[in-house]
Amino acid sequence: MTRSRRPATPLQPLALATLLMLGAAAGAQTAAADEPKSEEKGASLKLDAVVVTGTTGSRSKMLQSVSVSSVNSESIAKSGAASAAEVLRSVPGLRAESSGGEGNANMTVRGAPISAGGSRYLQLQEDGLPVLLIGDVSFATADQFVRADGMVDSIQVVRGGSAGTTATNSPAGIVNFISKTGRQAGGSVALSAGLDHEQARLDFDAGGKISDSLRYQIAGFYRLGEGPRHTNVSTEDGGQLRMNLTHSFKGGYLRFHFKALDDQTPTYLPVPVRLNGNRIEQLPGIDPRTAFFINSNLAQDIVRDRNGNAVTTQPGDGLQIKSSAFGVELQADVGDGFSINSKFRAANNSGRFIGAFPAGSAPTAAANGANRYTGATQVFSMHLFNTSLDDMGNAFSDTRLAKAWDLGGGQKLTGTAGLFWGKQAVAQTWYWNRYNVELKGDGARILDNAGNPSTVPVGHATTTWGGCCVRAIDVDLTSVAPYLALTYDAGPLSIDGSLRRDRQRAAGWQMFDKAPAADGSFTGWDLAGRNNVAYKASNSSYSLGANYRLSGDMAAFARISKGNSYASPDRIIWDGDVAAGRNPYPVNELKQFEAGLKVRDGGFNGFFTFFDAKTNEDGGFEVTTRSYLKDKYHARGIEAEVSYAMGSFSLTAGATWTNAKIKSGANNGKTPRRQADFVYQLTPSYALGDDLEFGASIVGTTKSYAQNDNQVVLPAYFVVNPYLTYNVSAKLQLQLSVNNAFNKLAYTEAEGQGNLEANPLYVARALNGRAAKATLRYSF
Repeated sequence: MTRSRRPATPLQPLALATLLMLGAAAGAQTAAADEPKSEEKGASLKLDAVVVTGTTGSRSKMLQSVSVSSVNSESIAKSGAASAAEVLRSVPGLRAESSGGEGNANMTVRGAPISAGGSRYLQLQEDGLPVLLIGDVSFATADQFVRADGMVDSIQVVRGGSAGTTATNSPAGIVNFISKTGRQAGGSVALSAGLDHEQARLDFDAGGKISDSLRYQIAGFYRLGEGPRHTNVSTEDGGQLRMNLTHSFKGGYLRFHFKALDDQTPTYLPVPVRLNGNRIEQLPGIDPRTAFFINSNLAQDIVRDRNGNAVTTQPGDGLQIKSSAFGVELQADVGDGFSINSKFRAANNSGRFIGAFPAGSAPTAAANGANRYTGATQVFSMHLFNTSLDDMGNAFSDTRLAKAWDLGGGQKLTGTAGLFWGKQAVAQTWYWNRYNVELKGDGARILDNAGNPSTVPVGHATTTWGGCCVRAIDVDLTSVAPYLALTYDAGPLSIDGSLRRDRQRAAGWQMFDKAPAADGSFTGWDLAGRNNVAYKASNSSYSLGANYRLSGDMAAFARISKGNSYASPDRIIWDGDVAAGRNPYPVNELKQFEAGLKVRDGGFNGFFTFFDAKTNEDGGFEVTTRSYLKDKYHARGIEAEVSYAMGSFSLTAGATWTNAKIKSGANNGKTPRRQADFVYQLTPSYALGDDLEFGASIVGTTKSYAQNDNQVVLPAYFVVNPYLTYNVSAKLQLQLSVNNAFNKLAYTEAEGQGNLEANPLYVARALNGRAAKATLRYSF
């Protein structure tokens, strides 16, 4: 039997060595930044900030015909956010359900439904290239491979607009994590510690000039602890190191990127609750804000790999992610008015997803026969989602050639032709054993069917959900997408249009297990019944927009667009005819109309957008509900983002009102699941002199429905996340931050298990309860 154990992370000695280098690097810094960036004073919305995401030209927000928000590094540091999804919770129009831990978040943009895990209609990028080609891969969402650490200079979020023609599988929007590149000389070292939970983290960053034409940036972190939910095992262990090197020359630059991520964090899944009519209620002893069923009582889980070997895994490892990536970017003027931008990145991604999911038939059900639970202690049936991410690696390239033509009379035409290509591996092995778990949110024991403490499952993975999911898949996706964009400028008017043609090809296989032995044990993979995967798909996207600057401080815009996304093959290839290419691969289509107004007056900035979105979805199979998702949706609403600054006080706020309906099937006319009518964000702050600042991030929502049948209600909530920063000296800062300060019970998702027969439990996932931390930061 082989044993899966986390090797000693290579980041530990590397991080220590890096820290020793920072002092020397600090002495070599120049006081002024290389190529300093302009900053718009006053309100934090910064309508003059240049947008490089989801567009083919670098223009300010005021001149773009898209809805875009940005979050700078200072705001990220103050937020106290524990994950990339938590950072994004304050962006208007972006739904980021940050209740899954460091990864596994559900995200979408206003108008598009959350109809699957991950981000089906939204692409996450690092420095302009996708993290993953597809956003809704089961157990491998894009945010799992992203860490918002000191390398992040800003996050740009484009909603709707031209996102679908500038990137693949992104019709609703793009979230781009943009790195620092050494333009600002200096750096910092920060130590954070949980005040009410066991967690310690070290962050560092440094950057600046090496010579007149060469600059560098380096950043990373390392952490250790148990996270915000109590357990008695170390569930956080790992970190990240990122570097880039930029060589500047006349008319452009050449940049190299490197990333090494080796991280382990807890996975938070729904917990057992009960229903009272259409209301969710807690079960005695299980608090959805803190319940966590992985502890030393479940020290190991034996699974099978794709070769049939037994592998011993540690459930406490939770979400394990390893990623090493190398990239290069070229920006250059190539003569005759042409410029080229070419990006490339290759990444090796792998890991394991382990999480406790309450499901299956009630342990006491008579239908379980000899496998019926007869003990006196209350238990629930848990499927341990133990999925090996054998290979989620990828390679992407995006190259653009652009030229501007002066038409005279203040008129200009800019053309951009581009080609994106990429390859994405989706290789996983699923093996989910079933356990009896004590109905207790902290310190739960594993029990056998007689109610005695145990360490082994009561059901082999071959029997979980009727044996559906002992599964291995290995599919390579290849994507090629040429695109073209034209922008016409005439005084205050700007009109742009873009087209994209996406072509996708897949090759690989899928296999399940053979018939199990009499006791349900694994007897091997069904190699003879292995399904080959070979399909092709293609579609086109378009976008047409216009922006008119009414004055120096006001502009209006409008846009129509159509974009597409493909569901992950792991959700679709259950259908053998589609997998083999005999039937067409389904596509999800999103059509949008947007119109908006941008305005500023003194310390006030405002960005207001009306949207109308129609989604035609063919989303594939959802494991947890055991259903095939295929619906049409229509949503319209208003999105607002404002900021205001007056003296020492500043406020950033956002709100999205949505009227969304399902337009097909048995739930025609009902509201899509987890879609609230009104979602809002407030971030006030106040500075007392130069040394003390306090503020808060407030996120709230009205009620929504757990599922498309509109039966069970997810109650309205608001969560307050305050912070305080104090400058001990010119170079030393102390920060205190609290997530969910009032310990609100905030449900983000819920579902029944009626499809699993005789299970009286409902399951629901909530945001973490109150968690406070302190950070001491030294800057140089």
